Amino acid sequence: MIPLEDNVGDIIGKAQRGLGISDSELSEKARVSSSTIRNLREGNLDELALSRVAPVLGLSERALRELAKGEWHPEKIEGCDGLAQFNTDYHGMAVNAYLTWDPATRAAAAFDTGADSNEMVRFANRHKLDVQLILLTHAHADHVADLPRLREETGGDVFTPAQEPVPDAELIDEGKRFRLGNLQIDTRLTWGHSPGGMTYVVTGLARPIAVVGDSLFAGSMGGGNVSYHDALRNNLEKILTLPDETIVCPGHGPMTTVGEEIQHNPFFAGRL
Repeated sequence: MIPLEDNVGDIIGKAQRGLGISDSELSEKARVSSSTIRNLREGNLDELALSRVAPVLGLSERALRELAKGEWHPEKIEGCDGLAQFNTDYHGMAVNAYLTWDPATRAAAAFDTGADSNEMVRFANRHKLDVQLILLTHAHADHVADLPRLREETGGDVFTPAQEPVPDAELIDEGKRFRLGNLQIDTRLTWGHSPGGMTYVVTGLARPIAVVGDSLFAGSMGGGNVSYHDALRNNLEKILTLPDETIVCPGHGPMTTVGEEIQHNPFFAGRL
């Protein structure tokens, strides 16, 4: 089972940085000591402190407590014909890439490359998949590290968000639509973690799929490096409004579903 990308300390830190709230300011507003806040960020469970810190940071106290106690992990996604996840190590950080394909025609799309695309290429060859598209969620190094080799091995056409150019890749904007056999892939701009973060919504399989890059994680989200508020808004409006059964494929950590994130993600639980 792939572990969650973030723990409670990571989530509190991301919210603090995104909102520009220092330890001293959070200490004053939440009525807890700065040392207690540091302890929370180090992963120490203090339910009273969580209950006071959460509303100041706009986080769900219930969802934070679930994560702190280890009471929630998304159910493992199994048996979805037309979807495969690949997990590789990039300088000590686990990063995901994905394949989706039409089971009838075997036409396939790769989403990001991870640190090493060998396993993805072997899988495609073994299952006789024709990788026609390479779709990038964003251009951070861990997601495009093996792009030259993946392009060479598959011959797929490469597309990247217009705000994040990559050599020899065609720039695309929100609203671009791809056809892949009987599948349809729509693009939604979910920037905030990066300037052009793109979510790809795949329909035509048994369940809808959203490949979200670092916009959203199981139980967390990517840091709002460009705009925390826009990252939150885009996730709420463009990912979490998809059907509950939609499989969410993040750039790090396990796959999840829209329904689980609405209920259990501290950044969003209770907002929809």
